[in-house]
Amino acid sequence: MKVQKFLVGVAAVLALTGLSIGPALADRIVVLGDSLSDAYNMPRESGWVHLLDERLGPAHAVIDGSISGDTSAGAVSRVQGLLEAHQPQVLVVILGGNDGLRGLSPSRLEANLATLIERGQASDAAVALMQVRLPPNLGPVYIQRFEQVYPELAERYGIELIPFFLEELFDQPGMMMDDGIHPTEAAQPLLADQMEPFVRRLIDAADVE
Repeated sequence: MKVQKFLVGVAAVLALTGLSIGPALADRIVVLGDSLSDAYNMPRESGWVHLLDERLGPAHAVIDGSISGDTSAGAVSRVQGLLEAHQPQVLVVILGGNDGLRGLSPSRLEANLATLIERGQASDAAVALMQVRLPPNLGPVYIQRFEQVYPELAERYGIELIPFFLEELFDQPGMMMDDGIHPTEAAQPLLADQMEPFVRRLIDAADVE
């Protein structure tokens, strides 16, 4: 009982000073993506975002702001709510695959991704953008215009461009689902392996700032 009263007293003091205890003190990393980050067709605990959250430990909280099937336009409509709700130190944007599969305009993709980056930076988050690759059947001219959007935005805004994390998995047995688009449950730890050093570097950069 005395311990409970002590903890209640500590919480009250911290509330008065604008501080908090527990997860609110953690560095918060929001992953804004689509089905590649949304544990598609598997338990959420098996997805790479959840695995990364476990690896980073209690000092960090990785929030999965991904929705399967989402486009860059869909993310624009909800990013502000995510930023206000979580106030992340890091925002990782992994979007565009569904734009490409629907043949949407690369110029519209560029405008939407730029909006996401600008809103993340305006909220004082360290922003990173993942390069997205498209299947070859969409045609070389469209693919070139689409994929060039990512390095151009990274250079324009001075942010990290993360290599497409499926690129080395396509030819590995058991790593891709039958649709050839989505990573399997077996691939999720490898995706977490690829993402961990980038996210740790972003966290360090955000802490320095």
